[in-house]
Amino acid sequence: MGSLTALGLVLLILMIIVGGKQGISSFLSMVVNFGILFFSIVLIAFHMPPIIVTVVASVILLSITIFWSSASDNASTTAFQASVLILIVLIAIIIPIEYWARVGGFGLEDSEELEGLSLYVGINFTKLAICTAILSSLGAIAEASIAIASGLDEITTQHPKIPADQLFADGIFIGKQIIGTAVNTLFFGFFGSSMGLFIWFYGLNYSLGDILNDKIFAAELIAIVISLIGVVLTIPGTTLIMSYKLRRKQRQGPKTESDH
Repeated sequence: MGSLTALGLVLLILMIIVGGKQGISSFLSMVVNFGILFFSIVLIAFHMPPIIVTVVASVILLSITIFWSSASDNASTTAFQASVLILIVLIAIIIPIEYWARVGGFGLEDSEELEGLSLYVGINFTKLAICTAILSSLGAIAEASIAIASGLDEITTQHPKIPADQLFADGIFIGKQIIGTAVNTLFFGFFGSSMGLFIWFYGLNYSLGDILNDKIFAAELIAIVISLIGVVLTIPGTTLIMSYKLRRKQRQGPKTESDH
């Protein structure tokens, strides 16, 4: 048994013990998401349009991640709608930023590993950088949207007559609590995964300007900042959709009762 297999089994056992049926569902969704990502890579390798493949895969990944959660139907639907909306906004931001930054491809630090290998793979590396930035933001968007939607759905369930403006204020308040943990989670992941790169920079006596202009560092940092922007935008986006649904439901409520 390999180390990855052992870790996977430990994860599955812990998810079953802690989460029960929902733990099994979450584990299966992770496996399915991995399969979708692998299939997307295969399609891109066969020279399918990378951005189109990534966008379609992103929508599927968001739907699986959100609808396989334990949230209610209303919360899941709202979270998915908000996630897709924020995804569209992020794509509009990512594409010009990646072309402007020109961080696609390999950096000088990759030269030793790539020595003797051909780089003419027939795929635009800038488009691959765009795809990477899009996929990197999905987890943060889905997590923030489902957290906001679930919290607001619970509020509307307990207080169905709450004003939509008050629900929006509650959503922003909940979002403020999420931003701090989301920012720390993303930055800790970034610095943890780039620890070897930072040691490399220190050993080569890179200045701050050299580090900020390094292609590998810039590409990773852009992906993290895009994810943070996605989290920040998800909070008002999800809250607005939930408030709109509540306002529409409250307007239709009296009409439905008068009809009966």
